[in-house]
Amino acid sequence: MSSSQDLLTGPIAPTLTKMTKQVMYGMIMLMSFNLVDTFFIGLLGTEPLAAISFTFPVTFTIISLAIGLGIGTSAIVAKANGSGNKEESKEDGQGALILSFLLVILLAIVMYNLTDIIFSALGASQELMPLIHSYMDVWYIGSVFLMLPMIGNAILRANGDTKTPSILMGGTGLINAILDPILIFGLGPVPAFGIMGAAIASVVSWGVGLLIIIYILAVRKRLISTQLINFKELIAIAKKILKIGLPAAGANMLTPIAMAVLTAIIASYGTAAVAGFGVGSRIESIASLVVLALSMTLPPFISQNFGANQWQRVFDAYKQTTKFVMIWQFIVYLVLCLAAGLIAFAFGKDDPEVMFVIKLFIWTMPIGYGLQGIIILTNSSFNALHKPMLALVLSVVRLFVFFVPFAYIGSHFYGLPGLFVGGVIGNVFTALIAYRWFVRTVESSIENGKINLEQI
Repeated sequence: MSSSQDLLTGPIAPTLTKMTKQVMYGMIMLMSFNLVDTFFIGLLGTEPLAAISFTFPVTFTIISLAIGLGIGTSAIVAKANGSGNKEESKEDGQGALILSFLLVILLAIVMYNLTDIIFSALGASQELMPLIHSYMDVWYIGSVFLMLPMIGNAILRANGDTKTPSILMGGTGLINAILDPILIFGLGPVPAFGIMGAAIASVVSWGVGLLIIIYILAVRKRLISTQLINFKELIAIAKKILKIGLPAAGANMLTPIAMAVLTAIIASYGTAAVAGFGVGSRIESIASLVVLALSMTLPPFISQNFGANQWQRVFDAYKQTTKFVMIWQFIVYLVLCLAAGLIAFAFGKDDPEVMFVIKLFIWTMPIGYGLQGIIILTNSSFNALHKPMLALVLSVVRLFVFFVPFAYIGSHFYGLPGLFVGGVIGNVFTALIAYRWFVRTVESSIENGKINLEQI
């Protein structure tokens, strides 16, 4: 039985569990190797580390585009598979790779020529500009090697294969981690490139990943068409992908904007508050790992069953995953509460004020992670149903109607504890809206009321 058939006929919970475990493996490996990358750059000194910090908003822009195109690619390829249109699925896969190549080249050229303007606007000093150029000039050249494997992984997941992308993510991360110290500090005949070495290491690892993913897609699994599509077909595929991909990329970019506003509010409480919040934000990414993995595995499942018109499985999968994340994230919250003191001590060093903020964050914010999980899964499910504007609107509502305003109001009346509680309350309102909104969307998509979800 093929992976595609598994998504359409296999038991829902075991199928999603297996897929999610495979995705989590790759994510954990990649996050670990990214920490190694940061560690080695940190050994170069404060200025190189500061230069890398300034590059995040720029690199995140290109990565957000890749994520958005990946979401669009996964949605149309999985839907074609679910409908039984294998040739269309293969053509869509090839078109997605070509489109992504063209867009990232264009974006990289534009940003390369605006490097000084962009980073000056971000607040980088002239002293840091040579270091920023040293890293980003190489990163821009290699960005196509980053983009295409991400799209290739989306094609694999759309076909029900989450194991191969995880192995590729872990493998390329390992190559990067091995090359980092060699290229940054030099070894034998290899000169020390400094911060540029980190960029070269990344580009080489991405290049290896690109060669492997193209071989897997075109030769081993035959998931993309090997006959070059014509321009007219490319335009038609591009329209389908961008219809979903651009709103998805936009929604992805809203989060750092909201976090910047929240950080500005927290900054009024002092440096210790910002430091504590920064630690809490990093803890959040780890505590929400299962939700993030599900947000990658649920959409292909929904898209394939959407293409096969199996609406009962669409709703059952959504219902089961949202119920699971509520239970799972509550367990995570209890574990974090028990470990709050140790975490605060480990990251807060000898500053009692920082340690207090870290503990306050842990005691408050994670209780809303289950609700946040419902929002994230609803967002990804809307994209899977080819309704990207609903996903974008939901992101705007969550961040700028509830989360940030409620956090600000809580801060105004009750200080830092009020800010954190306000954020949780914002997630409560958004999660309720998101769940009901998704149910009504599915109901409206069912012809002649064949399934009455009100009675499920």
